[in-house]
Amino acid sequence: MSTPQERKETVTLTPSEAVTSSELLSVVASRELASRRTVFAGIGLPTLATELARLTVAPQIEVVYESGVCGAHPSHLPETIADAVLISGAEAVLSMPALFGYVLQGGHIDVGFLGAAQIDRWGNLNTSVIGDWERPDVRLPGSGGAIEVMANSREVFVVMRRHTPRSFTAALDFCTTPGPDRALAEGIRPLGVGVTRVITELGILAREGIGEELRLVAVHPGVTVDQVREATGWELEVADSVATVEPPTAAELRLLRKDVDPGRVYLR
Repeated sequence: MSTPQERKETVTLTPSEAVTSSELLSVVASRELASRRTVFAGIGLPTLATELARLTVAPQIEVVYESGVCGAHPSHLPETIADAVLISGAEAVLSMPALFGYVLQGGHIDVGFLGAAQIDRWGNLNTSVIGDWERPDVRLPGSGGAIEVMANSREVFVVMRRHTPRSFTAALDFCTTPGPDRALAEGIRPLGVGVTRVITELGILAREGIGEELRLVAVHPGVTVDQVREATGWELEVADSVATVEPPTAAELRLLRKDVDPGRVYLR
């Protein structure tokens, strides 16, 4: 892979190189990792974001995967969390009890990267069912290790491809992964503050800590605040000053396409 300095190259895009949703979300998410060191990442967009961050804003980043791999430095993108490429060059491979007991519950993760089918204003997540539990419209994969990641990471980033009232909802169809606010209400004390960033196709939502709702802090070029409000299933709080996200640069796209995912495993 390339070195971090290559981000400074000037690259010209042609009209045929339109930015895809996956590229946009990966680039924006990677920038949010600038001051972070340890990241618990899943496969897909989180992998793209962490690998791009390593080449740009966060060369110090150490990536941990649910399969027990710590300090992963893969030569190419893994296709699953059990892909052998994650082991080559890794700093350690731990058992599941060691990973969750010592690394996660030990408070060593700066950022946990999660996805979701639904999210509410407090950052609670649904990855179980859409619709009624007994007769769902869609049955989803479930939690995996997301509950542990939410409870024990210092903060959590969520990347969601779709921003609609169905996915950003006032009431989850099912709460798979409760955030700290809900956990505290049930007498459980989490280590972290829960979701602090949500990166979507429309912009960025953020919250600083426990007791705060997600609010709109930035929109992508061409997107209005009213559009985001209409696409959100609750009365969305809006920052006093809403920023406009800088579009992906030619250099970022070049690294993403040529170095991070040349085989377009996850870029689509």
